[in-house]
Amino acid sequence: MSKINPTNFSLSKLLCKFFGHDLRISKNVTNHIQEYKCSKCGTEMTDTANGFLARLTPKFKETNNYIAQIHKRRRRKNYANAS
Repeated sequence: MSKINPTNFSLSKLLCKFFGHDLRISKNVTNHIQEYKCSKCGTEMTDTANGFLARLTPKFKETNNYIAQIHKRRRRKNYANAS
């Protein structure tokens, strides 16, 4: 007897496929890099180095967190020097 894998049918994913995602900013990594989440289906996207959007994979999440830490340190250093 073989196992039957049920498909996950989601009306919201189908609507996004036809009409496009309704992306909202979920996290500001830097001034130029954001993470987005679709308000309909929950798909997560991020900005890439060449200016396009890509699915937010664990590797992109790790990279964005690292970039955010560097950005925070630089901002703190610049604010300390300005005062």
